[in-house]
Amino acid sequence: MEVAKARPLGRARAAAGAVTDLIIATAPRIPVRDLETLRRQFPGLGPEELADKLVAGAVKGSATVGAGVGAAAMLPVPPAMPTELAAELTGVASIELKLIAELHEVYGARPPGNSRQRATAYLGAWADERGVDPTKPRTLNGVLGTQMRRELRQRVLKRTLRNLPTLAPFMIGAAAGAMMNRRETRHLAERIRRDLRRRQVNWEALEPTAPERPELPGGTGGPTGPAASAEEP
Repeated sequence: MEVAKARPLGRARAAAGAVTDLIIATAPRIPVRDLETLRRQFPGLGPEELADKLVAGAVKGSATVGAGVGAAAMLPVPPAMPTELAAELTGVASIELKLIAELHEVYGARPPGNSRQRATAYLGAWADERGVDPTKPRTLNGVLGTQMRRELRQRVLKRTLRNLPTLAPFMIGAAAGAMMNRRETRHLAERIRRDLRRRQVNWEALEPTAPERPELPGGTGGPTGPAASAEEP
């Protein structure tokens, strides 16, 4: 029994580094709507109402990812666990990173720098489960240091270990996968919003920002992957 338990745990640990690298590579490609776009797509909403909409869309998206992976694990011959873990964690992380970025827009707390630097800052916020702290240079310099990479791996590993039961064939499956991801994403959103409210800037006090194309490797842009699953009108 102990050996059987150790095997998936060992595979999860081995996969954490690779999944972390994949999330880091994906982060700059995630399409993020700025405040002007969000207000245009959700007219008449205040900051809290708009944030509620974003959270609802992200929770729905992460639940869908969890349900799909949980259902795959229930197949008579389920896919390899590391592959399923990577698919779920990368998909959910993309949704949550998009949510974190757009919540910073809603609360008037966009970090300084270009899109790639902000993507790095949001990775730190995802790892810490807190809003971007402008007083910490490591979150704003656009460079992923050893400490931040370690924190990201720990976050991925913790999420992996929580989600292992959803990949147990014939035990839990789609419903549990959806429920767990829904709960995790909602909990993350609550922590981020609580942090951002402490340094919220009123929309009227914000300076207008020039449109910015995402900085993507090879000069390409546009929505990719599951991040587009956050609620759109």
